[in-house]
Order: sequence, then structure tokens, then C-alpha cells
Amino acid sequence: MPSEWVVAEELQPNPSDYGYDLNRALTSVVGLRAVIPPDAATAEVLGTERAGNGVVIRENGLVLTIGYLVTEAETIWLSTHDGRKVPGHVLAFDQETGFGLVQALSPLGLPAFSFDQSATAKVGESVVVAGAGGRAHAVAARIVAKQEFAGYWEYYLDEAIFTAPFHPNWGGTALIGPAGDLLGIGSLQLERTRDGGRAEPINMMVPIDILKPVLTDLVKFGRLGRPARPWLGLYSTEIDQRVVVAGLAKRGPARRAELKTGDIILAVGGAGVSDLADFYRKIWSLGNAGVGVPLTVHRDGDTFDVTVKSGERSQFLKKPSVH
Repeated sequence: MPSEWVVAEELQPNPSDYGYDLNRALTSVVGLRAVIPPDAATAEVLGTERAGNGVVIRENGLVLTIGYLVTEAETIWLSTHDGRKVPGHVLAFDQETGFGLVQALSPLGLPAFSFDQSATAKVGESVVVAGAGGRAHAVAARIVAKQEFAGYWEYYLDEAIFTAPFHPNWGGTALIGPAGDLLGIGSLQLERTRDGGRAEPINMMVPIDILKPVLTDLVKFGRLGRPARPWLGLYSTEIDQRVVVAGLAKRGPARRAELKTGDIILAVGGAGVSDLADFYRKIWSLGNAGVGVPLTVHRDGDTFDVTVKSGERSQFLKKPSVH
């Protein structure tokens, strides 16, 4: 979805620096615009109009993007590098991986990316982070870190990929590896602290390797082919090595259990927790969605136990409309 902004020329990738046809690869990144009904569960947090990018991964018009762009979407439009606008249909938005899949409803006629091995990508490696619109919307970057990532929305990656310089329109961008294959999909802008305390914006990318085992299920069924893991509907953060409730999903299990913003989660099933990653792992180890999650909570000087009957997140969301 080309727009008025452009990446600074000195940050744009130079085709002569790469051993593949960069310009051709960039045509496979499309713009994406989603419209979400105002009564959707995610409308308040993520908005009712979302714009970002997607990546063609099959020549039949299957587009990979980041899931939050298309969660509960009722209308999808894809924009190509040559100005065409094509309607799309949401096939899947997957909470566990963070990916979303969209099927173009008219031919895109664009080449599809093949997948690289994100596990073998090295810190320091040269990559391209590409949005829709060609080189003016792409950044010549490097991988600056590979490490675990825990998101406040009950999300965890064993090894996310972090790149710099950052891409200003990061959602759904293509992380293109040295061979011209897809290494990951853009998810977030974060900051890291450099020497001297200076904050540097970076992009967090979801690695493509975690898509490979689940892609067939997502295309066929719109969901993973295994039971969903427990979801509490908590937005959490870490403060002084404590897990603190920062918000609650409407109609979610945690709200029904009368947890409150500001509550401190001390333990899951009697086992103490000190960070988000540990908190999530302990919840998910209890069983599948629907299992009771026993929490020890500190609130206003009091400590108490409460069991939250977990849910399946997809059951609280609007399903993709059928075209």
C-alpha cells in the first residue's frame, strides 16, 4: 500500500548489493487494509481500520501477514506495486504463532516467496525489511538480536528476530534473507538501549520457521489442528520482577473471575512467577483451553487465591466473513 512517506534514501537497499533480483522480490510485498466491525472484541484496542503489509507466499494469491491486522476483519483489500486493488478473504489469524493468512479473491499475478531457514540466520547478517511499494518502502537492515520475546497479550516466541535500522511501517513487512527468501514477518517496533544509554528503535520479526509446521492446518481449517492452549484475557507487564495486570479483555475469563488492573500475579498453581515468559509457560503447562488456572494474587495489601476458568481465545472473536 504505497503512501506518501518514503524510507530515507541512504537506508534503502541497493539492488547491486544482493545476489538475487531485489526489485522482483519487492513486488511480492502487498499493501493490506482491513475494516473491523465496531462491536468486535479487538476494536477498542486495535481499532476498526488497520493498514499494513502482506507477503505473497503462494502463486494462487495466498498472502501471509501479521495476525493483528486481520483479526476479526470483515473487509480486506490488497494493493499491489502497480496500483491494483484486490479484495481478500481472511483464512486464519493464529494467536499462537502471531500470523494471519489472507486469500486474494482475484488473481494477483505476483511471484511467491520461498521460505528460508530462520533458525540458521545469524546476528549481524544483512537483510531487507520490505513494505509494499518497492525500494522506497524498504530498509537495508541487519539482524541485531535473536532471543525470546513475551508479549503482554499472552504471546510468546522462543526466538524472535530483531532488526535495525527500524522500518516505520512494520506491520506485516517481509524480512528477506541473503538468498532472497522469506525469513519472517514484521510484528512490532521496540527499543533497545545502546552504549551511553541511547534508545534505538528496532523491529521485532516473527520467524518463518514456526509457520512451516502449521501452514497446512491454517489453510485447510483456519486454525491449528491441535487443542487450543488456555487463554485468560489478561494484558500483563513486568514491573520490578513481578507480573502485573495492565488490562483485561472484555468478556474474557480473567474479567469474569474479577481480576483487576494493578493486581500482581505471584504464582500459578503454587509455583512463583517473576516474568511474563515464565507466567505463560506455567499457564500453558496446565492443559488445554478450558482448564482452571489457579493464581495467587496480591491486591491492595492482601494476598488471595483465585481459579480462572480459561477459555479459547478464538471463541471470543468474530469469525471471518464468508465471501
